[in-house]
Amino acid sequence: MIRLFDYWRSSASYRLRIALGLAGLSWHSLPVDLTTGQQCDPEHLARNPQGLVPVLEIDDLTLTQSLAIIEYLDETRGLGLLPGPAANRARIRAVAHAIAMDIHPVCNLRVARYAVAQSNGGITMETWMRDMITPGLIALENMVDTGNHCIGQTLTLADICLVPQIYNARRWNIDLKNLPNLNRITTFLENLKPFANAHPNLAPHQASAGGR
Repeated sequence: MIRLFDYWRSSASYRLRIALGLAGLSWHSLPVDLTTGQQCDPEHLARNPQGLVPVLEIDDLTLTQSLAIIEYLDETRGLGLLPGPAANRARIRAVAHAIAMDIHPVCNLRVARYAVAQSNGGITMETWMRDMITPGLIALENMVDTGNHCIGQTLTLADICLVPQIYNARRWNIDLKNLPNLNRITTFLENLKPFANAHPNLAPHQASAGGR
């Protein structure tokens, strides 16, 4: 059995659920409540010393870091998430990394809570999220293509990263109206079965979400 340790609102977990669905895999979701600090319990730290989600148990392996896990699935299940020549793959990774390594980390619950606590009332969770997410999305708007996918005409790693980030932006009431490329791509992707089935409103549960 494939076991996924995740949290329903975690962007990293969300993107991995999308990838599992694209691979047509069934898995059992085991929630780790980030709001209560369950990620720091010894049992979870034994799975992931970083105290993060997601953690995926698959193929007799325990894997951490969402992008690394997704690339493992891409390589072992033939998902084609990094297609084309090296230059194209570099563009795909640039968009994915801009989300997963630039926007997402500073919006991590632990980071945001620390910033708010240290601000002596000068920062709220809402203002922190707005000020951290908005510039990143404006940059992304100019990095993606003008079709229905971030890069090129097929699903890539960049698309898997984009949808959870837009979900998070909406959750914090980020103004998205001046981002036509991101809105168009997200609308298209959200109607695909693996993306729809991975939505936080449907997690956590045992899931099977095959097909593109």
